[in-house]
Amino acid sequence: MKIRKLVTFVEDTLTEMDRDITPPIRRAVACAVLKNPLAGHYNPDVSVLIEAGEALGALLVERALAALGAPAQGYGKAAIVGEAGELEHAAALLHPKMGAPVRAALGGGAALIPSAKKRAGMGAVIDVPLGHKDAAFVRSHFDAIEARVTDAPMADEILLCLALAAGGRPLPRIGGLTIDQIQGQDGLR
Repeated sequence: MKIRKLVTFVEDTLTEMDRDITPPIRRAVACAVLKNPLAGHYNPDVSVLIEAGEALGALLVERALAALGAPAQGYGKAAIVGEAGELEHAAALLHPKMGAPVRAALGGGAALIPSAKKRAGMGAVIDVPLGHKDAAFVRSHFDAIEARVTDAPMADEILLCLALAAGGRPLPRIGGLTIDQIQGQDGLR
């Protein structure tokens, strides 16, 4: 894969509703802007992107973990395919193999990695969904973080993003499974 650009950003939530968040909740997003080798034509074989998803997952999780600077509790992934591509190109990167190196780097992650994909032009925004890495039913971690690279994706590119979170939403209070109740057996509870 030819990568044009790597972008990483960090967000720290220090207060919410005039209440201090202690410790602050840190979220990091690592993005890669890459050339789409399948742009502009239909190809029944998307394996080149499936294989790239594995390598890019390893690269992005390394960058996101370094930026997070703390153990990850939550994660999510997203991709924007440029206008000469198709949604299946984003799906090929995101789904078959990207998760394995992410889970390996995090030392686990039984829950599915929430994902989003769309086709759009340069500067488009995507909301990367977030969920707890070990138990999908932990409502305090149902969240999203916005990702955007101003000059991507070009028509023949894909913007691929991986987000990690060191905590859930600030001040969660809608009930549901709590972190101390996680069993970690089925990825749900």
